[in-house]
Amino acid sequence: MMEHINRVVVVGTGAVGSSYAFALLNQGIADELVLVDLHKEKAEGDAMDLNHGLAFAPSSTKIWNGEYADCKTADIVVITAGANQQPGETRLDLVVKNTSIFRDIIYSVMESGFDGIFIVATNPVDILTYMTWEFSGLPVHRVIGSGTILDTARLRYQLGEYFQIDSRNIHAYIMGEHGDSEVPIWSQARVGGCSILERIQRFPNQYHTEELEDLFIQVRDAAYHIIDRKGATHYGIAMGLVRLTKAILHNENAVLTISSYLRNQYGQDDVYVGVPAVVNRSGVREVIELNLNEEEMKKFEASTLLLKGTLAPVLKKYRNE
Repeated sequence: MMEHINRVVVVGTGAVGSSYAFALLNQGIADELVLVDLHKEKAEGDAMDLNHGLAFAPSSTKIWNGEYADCKTADIVVITAGANQQPGETRLDLVVKNTSIFRDIIYSVMESGFDGIFIVATNPVDILTYMTWEFSGLPVHRVIGSGTILDTARLRYQLGEYFQIDSRNIHAYIMGEHGDSEVPIWSQARVGGCSILERIQRFPNQYHTEELEDLFIQVRDAAYHIIDRKGATHYGIAMGLVRLTKAILHNENAVLTISSYLRNQYGQDDVYVGVPAVVNRSGVREVIELNLNEEEMKKFEASTLLLKGTLAPVLKKYRNE
């Protein structure tokens, strides 16, 4: 019996795609890594550069610049291609430009005979994940967006700094749009199993509930600050994408806040949005429904309605063509 070879194809070798490929190699997660880009010389250069680091990698990985035909036997296709968010732009401002780009990419991938899992990282990620499902015809559980995986990591980092506790021991979530309408779920946030709200109450001279809003604003606006300083965000999301890739390929049943399709969970339907979900080799095994308080539920509903309102004209355009 032949051993299965895990193949990951990355479409788009810009800042996010190349950072993802580098992080994936360093963690030794995939057996084969294929780089696909409209600018073939860039993909070829990245493949050469990565191959030259194989002697220092934790395991052997076959890496090459390829074509869409290489997607046929891929387990995962990760899409990072598209127009970047510019200073002053919101993620939703990118919807028209990137939907057009995505249609061509998805059709090209599916023409190869691809039957694996899509991971979408390009913004606006929730909209483009829905359109990837629309264009591909794959089951919803095999089309996944990076969602609020990075926002959640940013929140855990900020809370870790605030409480002086390793962020890996902080359990807190950002839900909703990966964007300005995202929602911090304070009611379910935990530090070592203890509610952060209870911890604040126990140490009133050290911590204050009103400071949580400032922490959230830093999380929500982090991308704008990074873009102002260096032009793009790519290391954090690359690490998040690798974590998601590992959860799939290793069949982990890990809980990650990804853009998942809702079927009446949280009272919402027919929308891709950031929620905690169980991820394994099949894709999204289940969406976890947290017990949100009334304020959190209202904000989450508002976030999903914003996404639906943005998506509606895009869907109409492409379904009428």
